Amino acid sequence: MTSELFSPLTLRSGQVLKNRIAKAAMEENMADDGQLPDGRLLSLYRRWAAGGTGLLITGNVMVHAEALTGPAGVVLDEHAPLRPFADWANAAKSGGGAVWMQINHPGRQVLSGMPGVVWGPTDIGVDLGRHSGRFGRPTAMTARQIQETVARYAVTARRAEEAGFDGVEVHAAHGYLLSQFLSPLVNRRTDRWGGSPENRARMLLDVVRAVRAAVSPCFSVAVKLNSADFQRGGFGADDARQVIQMLEPLGVDLVELSGGSYESPAMTGRPADDRTPAREAYFLDLARDLVGSSPLPLMLTGGISRRVTAEQVLDGGVSVLGMGTALAVTPDLPERWRQGREADRRMRPVTWSDKALASAAGMAQVRHQMRRLAAGRATRPGTHPAVALVSELGRQQRALRSYRAWPARPRATQP
Repeated sequence: MTSELFSPLTLRSGQVLKNRIAKAAMEENMADDGQLPDGRLLSLYRRWAAGGTGLLITGNVMVHAEALTGPAGVVLDEHAPLRPFADWANAAKSGGGAVWMQINHPGRQVLSGMPGVVWGPTDIGVDLGRHSGRFGRPTAMTARQIQETVARYAVTARRAEEAGFDGVEVHAAHGYLLSQFLSPLVNRRTDRWGGSPENRARMLLDVVRAVRAAVSPCFSVAVKLNSADFQRGGFGADDARQVIQMLEPLGVDLVELSGGSYESPAMTGRPADDRTPAREAYFLDLARDLVGSSPLPLMLTGGISRRVTAEQVLDGGVSVLGMGTALAVTPDLPERWRQGREADRRMRPVTWSDKALASAAGMAQVRHQMRRLAAGRATRPGTHPAVALVSELGRQQRALRSYRAWPARPRATQP
């Protein structure tokens, strides 16, 4: 088996990734006052930059200041000062790799109690059974709100390039706004944004066109897409195949494949699957199915933590492998692989039967590791999921109390 892990990849924009290993986006929840990156994010990304990845993709940066998943999210809009973002880009590129900003709108996946707006293609809320109250109730977007949101993506992408980022990744997976429009379960519209696959993909395609037009040709534009939602009647592999075909003429450099949403959190793992590849590369089977027909390079994210699995992914035709949790625990894992070593620790698994709670606990564990890395400390992957979740919920509530008045405060435009 010939490994391409450390071979370069040239994208259609002309950008060259120094190897095939990417840090996938993980929501850091470390915004400073004004929803800006601060020293913690710079420290965290310097740790990852020194670890040997060819590409770092930031946690999702919101395009709309009044639409955040939670109170500690970063926002880059027309009013945000660029200096903190330039510092972030410089920190992330300090190891010689590229950095892309993931840009996103939460749509209906907004924590209840958050000020601002909760929007969706329709007014169908997030269904988590007894946990559904964790999220706000959405209102259906108007045509004008859709068009204004498309424009916001373009503004954020343009400003990301001005700040020194090498590209952006448009987030259209995991149940966020663009994924909601793609889903036949959530998007029940009867106008030009609903119904057929082409109509449901319209907002994503408009966003990509607007972004590509707002940035230079050498600036990379990627899309994160679900290979499947893992919900009966939802967005599936055939839909993903069609969307990838639609994206090809628009100047997209790379499509990252993931899967799931808060309602069906496949992106946090499928421990019940006894097959080793499925446990360690959650969406590999679906990716292999899509590789043969994809006109664009594909990146696969989800559960990869060992070099042998990474090589299997690349041997299957995937161009880039993405890692999240593995790099939150072992930030220098790519360099270890180069030296013939593996991670000596892995995250403690969450085996709770309540999938929504287990997903929240898993994400809390990851954020706990990122906060330790940002503080210059060693990770603690053995932290009990319940301890991480309780700590995260407490932190969230404190941040929410201090944040609630923020949208009413003016955000002055700064250089």
